[in-house]
Amino acid sequence: MSTFLCKTEPNDYSFDDLVRDGGTVWDGVANPTANIHIRSMKPGDELLIYHTGSEKRITGLARVTSEPFPDPKRPETTAKGDVKFPVVNIEPIRAAAGEATLAAVKSDERFADFELVTQSRLSVMPVPPKLDKALRKMAGL
Repeated sequence: MSTFLCKTEPNDYSFDDLVRDGGTVWDGVANPTANIHIRSMKPGDELLIYHTGSEKRITGLARVTSEPFPDPKRPETTAKGDVKFPVVNIEPIRAAAGEATLAAVKSDERFADFELVTQSRLSVMPVPPKLDKALRKMAGL
């Protein structure tokens, strides 16, 4: 099982919205690197849901429930034949009880090379196993 961090603007779709809906299609990602990460997701992988904007914190934990598939709204493929805009189905697991804020992550030297710090515009990123446990502890997950 892998863990990924997925960013969302809470005014567009928040972790509370995911809980209310019981699941959703994780879509709307345009960045090629973020889409590479989505293509690597498998059912059972877990997602740290991170709110951008004024919150800048991990708000909950979700689970991937499907293999990646083409976004029905954008079914294009890349020059290599890959799905250009992959999506996955996800479901909520639980809300965060701690304060895993961007400021806390940036102030902790363990995260100096983590993509949340080094590539701040990236919306989907893998969480290295050595950082996964630390982030979950910070977030109360």
